[in-house]
Amino acid sequence: MNIRHRILIYFSVLAIAITGFAFLLIFTLFSNYRREEFQQRIKDHTISTITYLEESQASNHNILRSMGRLKINQLLNEKTLLFNAKKQLIYSSLDDTVIEFSKDILTKLNKNKKLIESIEGKNDVVGIYLIDAGIEYYGISKAYDEFGYSKLEFLKYALGILYIIISALILLSSFILAKQITQPIISMAAALKVINIETVNQLLPIPENRDEIYLLTNRFNDLMLRLQNSFFFQKHAVHHISHELKTPISILVSNLEKLENENDITFLKAGITNQKEDTKLLGEMINALLEIAKVETHANLNFQQLRMDDVVFDWVADCKKIHSKFKFEIGFDEKLDSDRGVSIQGNERLMKMVIQNLLLNCVNYSSENKAVIFFKNQRNHLIIQISNKGEIISKPEIPFLFQHFFRGENSRGKRGFGLGLVLVNKILELHGGKIEYSNSDINQNEFNIFLPLLN
Repeated sequence: MNIRHRILIYFSVLAIAITGFAFLLIFTLFSNYRREEFQQRIKDHTISTITYLEESQASNHNILRSMGRLKINQLLNEKTLLFNAKKQLIYSSLDDTVIEFSKDILTKLNKNKKLIESIEGKNDVVGIYLIDAGIEYYGISKAYDEFGYSKLEFLKYALGILYIIISALILLSSFILAKQITQPIISMAAALKVINIETVNQLLPIPENRDEIYLLTNRFNDLMLRLQNSFFFQKHAVHHISHELKTPISILVSNLEKLENENDITFLKAGITNQKEDTKLLGEMINALLEIAKVETHANLNFQQLRMDDVVFDWVADCKKIHSKFKFEIGFDEKLDSDRGVSIQGNERLMKMVIQNLLLNCVNYSSENKAVIFFKNQRNHLIIQISNKGEIISKPEIPFLFQHFFRGENSRGKRGFGLGLVLVNKILELHGGKIEYSNSDINQNEFNIFLPLLN
């Protein structure tokens, strides 16, 4: 049974059952009210008859019978029996109606039990004990409530017809309601048939109503984006590693083949040492390719408020432990806000990689063991200038600076694969920033990092 049918059945059965119970309660309450109201009328009639009987004992007894003829028109099938203190019959109304249990009622009536109410078929019976002018009387009256039963019958039919109409309306509204509730789920299920891990631009449509379906759709889309990012990370990683490592591995194999045929022990040891270094670099290259693939697919990225001066100071402190002779001069523009002016929204791990790559380049390519880092603001952007003395990159080489495996003439004789600046550029693009290279001096390299400030 699907959700629509369950909603239809559960809601309909519950609503119809509650309506039926309410109508039954109304009918029962009205029936009890009719009985109590009519038995009160019988009681009043009996008391009135006893009062007239007391008054008529001083006059003609036929007057009471004449009053009985008038009363009988008020209560249908009315029968009244009056008894004295010895429970002897002293008055009986003129009609032929019989009170079947009059003796039982008369026996139960006493000073302690002055009122007995019961029912014979559809007739109401009332027994009463009364003291009037110091004289004890017992009265038993029976009558049929024609007017009350007619109203009760009308109420029964009215409630029955109303119950049928309300039940039909409940079923109709339940059907419409179940359809409206389940339609978004049905639409979602239909959309899921065409969505898979490779459909990048196809996600579930977001409903306008911010209800549970809205939350479920958002959570599913978030999950799909994460799965797609993981899938594309894997795809990019495999692509980078398989495509970009062909040349380095081929070179390693070629060098090993040369060493295999080498007889000079000294040259052989030197070649093995070089191969070890090249193999380590190959491992670093694989890590760099993996990081680039992560950035390209936005895999496992969390952004938070980040102070870039803290990132720089932390890395410089770590770098000094390894390169103790290298100096870093850090400066700030006078107009720079010491707090908001250096805060961005970013991923701490990735921004540390940006600073690490750029400052390691300073260490590796600087001609005087010194680099200058300067912070300033410009048009809601944080600008970090990193400069060092050393051989510059020529103008024809600058357009290729951020391409995979490109290495300029200034890197000749230095180990590396030309992936560091590629990774830096992709990370900054992910943060809405950019990096620019310039060399205003024939012996001055300068990188400018542009990052949007935290609002």
